[in-house]
Amino acid sequence: MRAPMFLSPDEHIRVSQAVARAEAGTSGEIVTILAERSDDYTDVVLAWASVLSLLILTTLAVAPDFYLQGIEWLAGGWVHEWAPGELFTISAVLAATTFGATLALQMIPALRFALIPRSIKAARVHERALRAFRIGAEQRTTGRTGVLIYLSMREHRAEVLADAAIASKVDAGVWAEALEALLGHVRKGDVAAGMCAAVERIGNVLAEHLPRQKDDVNELPDRLIEV
Repeated sequence: MRAPMFLSPDEHIRVSQAVARAEAGTSGEIVTILAERSDDYTDVVLAWASVLSLLILTTLAVAPDFYLQGIEWLAGGWVHEWAPGELFTISAVLAATTFGATLALQMIPALRFALIPRSIKAARVHERALRAFRIGAEQRTTGRTGVLIYLSMREHRAEVLADAAIASKVDAGVWAEALEALLGHVRKGDVAAGMCAAVERIGNVLAEHLPRQKDDVNELPDRLIEV
């Protein structure tokens, strides 16, 4: 299923025009990517299901009466002598039920992303941004002057990655300011304005360090890429 579109056609045009204006004064190139999410986090989903299933089995081993008395109560309160095969069956059913229920609950996007540790989100967003940068910007300009602005909506995270010619000249704090300009608008619900603000700031940086040359050509598309 295709990811939802966060920006309208008019907002796409706003961002594209912002990129074109920013690049008018520099030989650098700006690429903008808006992602619905940076990963499916299937491994994290399975890890939570496995951990909770193991926890259920552990509590069954440590305090079996809690479960067995509950089953006896459901059966009408009759005391039952449990055979080893029945105990193994109960363990398997409890583990399988917990595993399946945990998987099902994590199909709810809000719950799934709430359960993903921040460090894992940060790492996956960076990995996805880096892949996008290598495909869409890195070494794709004559002077290695590409800059990528990457925003991942589900994780509420963004990255700015720069090619060698500009990365060596700009302090990391400058990119942080551009990210804050972006996220400040995104927090208010205006993604297009955030992208435009980040593009404008990065364009000013590029113009300072890599002013436009007379023979400069537009090597990368100005349009916002939404994935």
